[in-house]
Amino acid sequence: MARQPRPRPTLDIAAIPTYAIGDIHGRYDLLVKAEEAILRDGARLPGRKLIVTLGDYIDRGPESAQVITHLMEPPPDGFDRICLAGNHEVAMLDYIDGWISYDDWMQMGSAESLKSYGLDPEHLPLVFPSGAKLDAFIRQSLPRTHIDFMRAMPVLLETPSVIFVHAGINPKLRLSEQTDEDLVIIRQRFLESRVPLPKLVVHGHTPNDEPDIRPKRLNIDTRAYRSGKLTVARLWQGRVHLFST
Repeated sequence: MARQPRPRPTLDIAAIPTYAIGDIHGRYDLLVKAEEAILRDGARLPGRKLIVTLGDYIDRGPESAQVITHLMEPPPDGFDRICLAGNHEVAMLDYIDGWISYDDWMQMGSAESLKSYGLDPEHLPLVFPSGAKLDAFIRQSLPRTHIDFMRAMPVLLETPSVIFVHAGINPKLRLSEQTDEDLVIIRQRFLESRVPLPKLVVHGHTPNDEPDIRPKRLNIDTRAYRSGKLTVARLWQGRVHLFST
């Protein structure tokens, strides 16, 4: 199956309190805590609110399947939710579609994802010594609803003043020229560039002990799967407020 370009919605959030959640990586427990904190914070703010999750919902942590199931459910009352794609969701689909091998996929920390779906990544290769049979079994065992949900994820959300994206942008290209691949995997060319960014870029992908706050860049990937700290950024009325689980 050929890779299909992902949606890139635009939205004016000037009057919408917006909460961005960093890389979750199978930590369903932290996602629930983060949403509880968002609900408490949002209770004192007017109107509907928006939650934007920045990708990498699966792998490394213990409950990838539960995270995806939760994100497929309706958002909390009074909220809308947009789930962006991360490189780990893209890699899972690449394995399903035959673009990468089982071994390549396992290097992404995907053994934990298989376990969350009730599959044993250590035992399966013994049962299915043929790579083709192993791949076919895994592909038919993963829930089609989860696969379809990941296929439909946008790769970027653009607003008049903020860009929400998993990894970052190529500063040398206009936003319309960005490739989906860059938006989910770019790192050094984005982080080390001295080219002025067009807007504030809120992203994850590059783990840090604490949020990385720059004038036009905000990285909220705080290694949730290992640190137990899932970071949320609330953007409203031109200000950013950070809190973590």
